[in-house]
Amino acid sequence: MDIQKGSIVRAKAGRDKGRFFVVLSTEDGYALIADGRRRRVEHPKRKKLIHLAPTNTVHTGSLETNPKIKQILREFNGG
Repeated sequence: MDIQKGSIVRAKAGRDKGRFFVVLSTEDGYALIADGRRRRVEHPKRKKLIHLAPTNTVHTGSLETNPKIKQILREFNGG
């Protein structure tokens, strides 16, 4: 599965390994990701695409607010 804007991904490496994020944008082998808590929309994490594992879920709606991102990721993070 290709990683694109709105994809739900799991970090495979780094300090955030195993956590789920939403992709805000992709560029030149990197993705800007946020989870609405530690990594907010205002300061997304820049992470290499090879360090992200895509899920089969892509969110097509708005990704502009932190509460919306937290709501999207709630089912992935265990409730």
